[in-house]
Amino acid sequence: MSPAPDAEKLPLLIVVLGTCDTKLQELLHLRNQILLYAEAATVLLVDVGRDAVTDPAISISQKDLLKRYPPSANPDLSTISQNRLTEIMADCATAYLQGLHSEKSIHAVVSLGGSSGTSLTSAAMRRALPFLMPKLIVSTVASGDTAPYVGETDITLMYSIVDIAGSNHILNAVLDNAAGAIVGMARAYQRRLTSSKADEAGEKKKKKRIGITMFGVTTPGVDAIRHHLTSTHNDYEIYVFHATGHGGRAMERLISSNALDAIIDLTTTEIADEIVGGVMSAGPHRLEAAAKAGIPQVISLGACDIVNFGPRPTVPAKFLDGGRNVYEHNASVTVVRTNEEDCRRIGAFIAEKLVEFAKRPELVEVVIPVGGLSVLSVKGGVYEDGRADEALFAAVEEGLRGSRVEVVRVEGGVNEEGFATGVAERLVRLVEKQEGG
Repeated sequence: MSPAPDAEKLPLLIVVLGTCDTKLQELLHLRNQILLYAEAATVLLVDVGRDAVTDPAISISQKDLLKRYPPSANPDLSTISQNRLTEIMADCATAYLQGLHSEKSIHAVVSLGGSSGTSLTSAAMRRALPFLMPKLIVSTVASGDTAPYVGETDITLMYSIVDIAGSNHILNAVLDNAAGAIVGMARAYQRRLTSSKADEAGEKKKKKRIGITMFGVTTPGVDAIRHHLTSTHNDYEIYVFHATGHGGRAMERLISSNALDAIIDLTTTEIADEIVGGVMSAGPHRLEAAAKAGIPQVISLGACDIVNFGPRPTVPAKFLDGGRNVYEHNASVTVVRTNEEDCRRIGAFIAEKLVEFAKRPELVEVVIPVGGLSVLSVKGGVYEDGRADEALFAAVEEGLRGSRVEVVRVEGGVNEEGFATGVAERLVRLVEKQEGG
């Protein structure tokens, strides 16, 4: 990355989102603290509340938002449900941020709120803003299940300790920390933007961005792939995604944003969770992004032998009482072995997605690890089940027959070095094939 001008001397544009009808005092304090740490910054306070508020510090009022982005049916905001209000104002905030981002450089977005405010502003951030742009929410619900707010994005949550209601020493200190944090993140982001533009001006050669999916039980294989690619191709940059549901969605989002050039989808376990009902599904659209993008990809069946749950008491009774092979991976994670029927459905899912969405099937290969889908299902392992594995392999092969997607069985297990390096070299050949037209 090329040297960037002194970030301290460049103006920042920071957006503050919030419900001014209920949190004006706190939003003004946050705004003022941001200006204290970055005097030359432009801070836009955007009101996304139910009731219109007038204050000279508000840059975009609630009325402005509704006028620019009027909701369908023009409902009376004073009488609709909180859920519907959140949807409407989140849509308005999303449209505003998207427009502002396309017109000029936003360096950061920050918000504060309770559960409704966090739901509203996080939805706008998730939809409108790209990865790596700083997004921070001071929230009363930051300590707990944050998946509905963060999803697969890089939103940062800061717990407010006390409720966001009025002025007191603790809350003011939290908001002071938030102001310092968002200014620091904005300056770092601004520096990267400036350096990136300098690199583009100098036509600096970009590295190939390679995504790889990994799970604990496929880590040896991924490590071998990483080592092979980085030691033999210094123009490759590797991004590893933990296949916990959010990891798969994050990878697919990056692919859709043209932020990845090729994929080794070694660990497709999220599909098993989607099919069987585990807690680490990446949703029904897994595998679609890379196929639609037409980028080189090598797909394998890593960890399709397991379905993930939390501690053992959270595992549904139908698995515990139904003769299924249940294994406690650790105190927080219990896994269930996929059976023959599960595996047939997983294989069919993979094949159907590639048949329907592969834009360039000649750049897609599926490599089947006959010697084991994970460290658990190797010969002698607790999840060794040849009949279930064969059901998976056959479903993939049958579903992709005649599709122009190459399917190959390899005798090694997914974590064996020979299998891993072979997968890596297959991707290299696909990348070279793409470059050669």
